[in-house]
Amino acid sequence: ELLVVIAIIGILIGLLLPAVQSVREAARRMQCQNNLHQIGIALHNYHAAFRKFPPGGIEVRPETPRGKQLAWSAFILPYLEASATYAQVDFNYAFDHPANQEAAATTIETYLCPSTSRISTLIRGRGVTDYGGIYGERIVSTNNPPRGVMIHDHAIRFRDIIDGTMRTLMISEDAGFPDGQWINAWNLFDQAFSINRAPKFENDIRSMHPAGANGLFADGSVSFLDENIDLELLAALCTRNGREFLPDLDR
Repeated sequence: ELLVVIAIIGILIGLLLPAVQSVREAARRMQCQNNLHQIGIALHNYHAAFRKFPPGGIEVRPETPRGKQLAWSAFILPYLEASATYAQVDFNYAFDHPANQEAAATTIETYLCPSTSRISTLIRGRGVTDYGGIYGERIVSTNNPPRGVMIHDHAIRFRDIIDGTMRTLMISEDAGFPDGQWINAWNLFDQAFSINRAPKFENDIRSMHPAGANGLFADGSVSFLDENIDLELLAALCTRNGREFLPDLDR
């Protein structure tokens, strides 16, 4: 009888564990979406203050040899309740200059997806980010000139997003990228693969969530992007001025 009871308990545990894990992942995904929502509010507040979004990155290497390579995610820190860290960043120097070592080592919780497994919240001594700016797409084009919202050395305004803010991705998950540091402007990418399918050395839309990744649209809304989304549709969502015909999105 004891063996029967133990067997029943084992079966029940086996049935319950996937459900518990599913609930936990749902909570983590919601927290990730909330992070992106906060980033969206910060970007909109930045636009309200300066009448433009921050550039995706300034003086990005190797286009600008020995450039500062400071990222959009550093410019919006005051709007993420991280004014103290922002005050430590010396924008006269590069992201990897000793003058910015202390600021860069700060962990910004809003930039961390709870589903991403990690040993440390630092990469080479700098705070990690699981979110990257959309530079454009390389699925159906060469992305030259870049057609995303977050591009090098140029600030995009709402009026520049002619495809519509509801249908233009601005930021998305890019979990686990080796250079994913919030101060480093290499946290930009032009989408080239299906979601969650890029090789590890490429930054692209990817997450540790099952079946997709979260994305922030230019209107401030956040949606979960199915990893099986049509590639041409995904390419269209990554451009601000492609003038593509898009079906109604199920959001």
